[in-house]
Amino acid sequence: MVFKVLVVLMLFAVIGSLFSSLVFLYKDKGEGSRVVKALTVRISLSILLFVGLLLSLHFGLVS
Repeated sequence: MVFKVLVVLMLFAVIGSLFSSLVFLYKDKGEGSRVVKALTVRISLSILLFVGLLLSLHFGLVS
């Protein structure tokens, strides 16, 4: 049950990072590096979530 809550929280973090990069894109008008940093965080969270789901499936935490 705890793992499922963690997965949902990670998904919200990914969506939040994607939304923040959109806001930075409009505010900076392509002049800053905040968009790249926010998208890097989003990709890192997505990869971490994917690897975590694969490992939990392998070890039988999620059926």
